[in-house]
Amino acid sequence: MTTFRYQALEAHLRQQIESGRYQAGEKLPSVRTLCQLHSLSKATVTHALQSLEAERLIYAVPKSGYFVSESRMHDSTPQKVTTPSMPAPVNVPALFRDIMARSAAFDIFPSDASAPASAHLVTLNRMIAKAARTHPDKKAHYYDEPKGHQGLRQAVAELYRQRETTLSSEDLCITAGCQHALFLALMATCQPGDTVAIESPAFYGALQQLEQLGLRVIEIACDPDTGLDIDELEQKIAQWPIKACLVTPNFHTPTGAQMPAAAMQRLVALAETQDFYIIEDDIYGELGFQKAPCPPLKSLCQQGRVILCGSFSKCLSRDLRIGWIAGGKLQGKIEQLKLITQLASPQAVQQGLTEFIRQGHFKRHVQQFRQQLKSQREQLLAELERLGGERIKFSHPKGGLSCWVELPAHINTQRHYQALREQGIVLTPGVLFSAHGLYQHHLRVSFSQPLTAGRQAALQTLLDTLLAQPA
Repeated sequence: MTTFRYQALEAHLRQQIESGRYQAGEKLPSVRTLCQLHSLSKATVTHALQSLEAERLIYAVPKSGYFVSESRMHDSTPQKVTTPSMPAPVNVPALFRDIMARSAAFDIFPSDASAPASAHLVTLNRMIAKAARTHPDKKAHYYDEPKGHQGLRQAVAELYRQRETTLSSEDLCITAGCQHALFLALMATCQPGDTVAIESPAFYGALQQLEQLGLRVIEIACDPDTGLDIDELEQKIAQWPIKACLVTPNFHTPTGAQMPAAAMQRLVALAETQDFYIIEDDIYGELGFQKAPCPPLKSLCQQGRVILCGSFSKCLSRDLRIGWIAGGKLQGKIEQLKLITQLASPQAVQQGLTEFIRQGHFKRHVQQFRQQLKSQREQLLAELERLGGERIKFSHPKGGLSCWVELPAHINTQRHYQALREQGIVLTPGVLFSAHGLYQHHLRVSFSQPLTAGRQAALQTLLDTLLAQPA
């Protein structure tokens, strides 16, 4: 299994900070010094430092270097919740449909101004329109091949090559978004009544699919910083065998956690020895706040047990509905299921998107978008700190779009959904993220939109309302 050099330096510095070798407020050695001490390149050292910065263990001061953060930031992280020991069926609250009907899955105040479309998105729409005008008769009378446009599959494979993962166009199948890809993966690996291990808190869209397919779930605690607890997974599946484990190793929603390389390696090894499949939700894989790309779990698997699912909806546009799946040893079965559930993907969209990636527009868009999200994350966390103080805890996302907030244990966030909605404020209660009704005093807050004055006021109203709930 591969451990990257930046990860070794990151682990070394983290250990020195946590052991007290470097105290809060103390300056770390310069990038040049770290390069010399560890015989590493400047890019490798910078990557390690930026990873620690994303965890808020350190912070950068322009023209001065990196300093160890104050301990208050560590204490503000939500606690890992104890999960039930037995599998259970899924029952997603109807509240989920109301949130989606209001287009508010990632926006606390959807009536406010949204971020303006980037010039790259304008270019993408122009390329799709051009593709639609090319041979319209063929597009109107013939379906695309079931696996999807070969050029797009090659482009996606190249994106993964840049993330240290070897895939060919034949390893991939184009889907109608990541949600569709996850559904195909679950259908390919499970039968009704089977048990699937999921992160807890879990992605509510996946819970909805598990409910529809008649599957049982066993929740595995997810640390807000490091993701899925592999020790707990190993203990539970010894008693309750599973067919699949659904996991988001890079920037898990809702916490923004990222699994360390060692945990990813353990998970792949466990799947191989315990005979289950890993369904990897990589929808946020391009949205890490460090400069270097984040390899997916798929990069560590040699036996075809990792089914990789992703899409362009979070990193580019919700409107595309173009995703992909790399099914490993189950690829043939997955392609047959794609024929049943979708038949074919839209040709013009795939062709325009292919050209967009080939000309470098996608890479430039993502680079700018990451910086925008990182800035919006900092604004949100600072506002949570200001408004909630010691009364709340919140995760410090290393990437993705969302933050996980823990309130005092007596608060029920779902109870206030209707009253806040009447004020135009849409909260996403924590109970949506569990099959067992956990996280009643939690909520997800997103930084996918700029923290305008309207959203700032909405966040204050939301927290004031929730924190006023009597014990």
